[in-house]
Amino acid sequence: MTRSIEPNRPHHPGRSLGVASIDPVPLFRDGLSALVHRTQGLHWAGHAASHHSALQLAEQVRPDVALIDSGLDPQCHLTKLLAAGDPALLIIVLVRQSNRTAHYLTAAIGAGAHAAIPREAEARRLAEAIRRAYTDRRYIDPALSALIARPKRQSPDGANPKAQMPLSRREYQVLQLVAEGLENSAIAKILYLSVETVRTHVKSILRKLSARDRTHAVTTAFRSGILVTQPDDAVGVPRETQFTKAVGTADTPTV
Repeated sequence: MTRSIEPNRPHHPGRSLGVASIDPVPLFRDGLSALVHRTQGLHWAGHAASHHSALQLAEQVRPDVALIDSGLDPQCHLTKLLAAGDPALLIIVLVRQSNRTAHYLTAAIGAGAHAAIPREAEARRLAEAIRRAYTDRRYIDPALSALIARPKRQSPDGANPKAQMPLSRREYQVLQLVAEGLENSAIAKILYLSVETVRTHVKSILRKLSARDRTHAVTTAFRSGILVTQPDDAVGVPRETQFTKAVGTADTPTV
């Protein structure tokens, strides 16, 4: 089913598409940024390296396109939250070799992804995928299309019971920060919430996950697939708690 562009964010000829990267590897993000900067009709909107910073980026910057590393979102929780938060957002998953399965692709599309392309694809293929996905609101790279003959929009929860997401969007952000060892006061500053609001979210998380305490909640979340470990190539890369927004970008002709 094709999703329409929101009335409050029309896309008309002459306005370029703002592209954001959600990827934990700085070198890869830099490559995407360079590609976007030299592609007519696109401009760089910023990047995020974790789930909660990606949600902040989507809320505050509202890019037109989000390029999501499948290794950072193997259960498609982030894809689902981003799609639900902004129906106009064009979501493209960059699929790692380890995620190149019919199960993952079906789950990603069911969660709200509009396109899928191999993460190692050359620059020209990625630029073309963005254009095709924007025009048709659906694009599967030929290298992946054989895995799913007829991609359908269905809930990934039904395909994988362990992938269920019992938490709200904000609770998920709080849990991500709890997993990084942050206390309520630090979480409140990052998410621009009061400490009492964060405390309320933590209590709700404990209740929903049937956890005794914060540590138990994090352990349960990792075991159930609600939280995921960083991809191997991101090991040793500092975790980012804030997204980075591109500034000073100018509109160019649309793709």
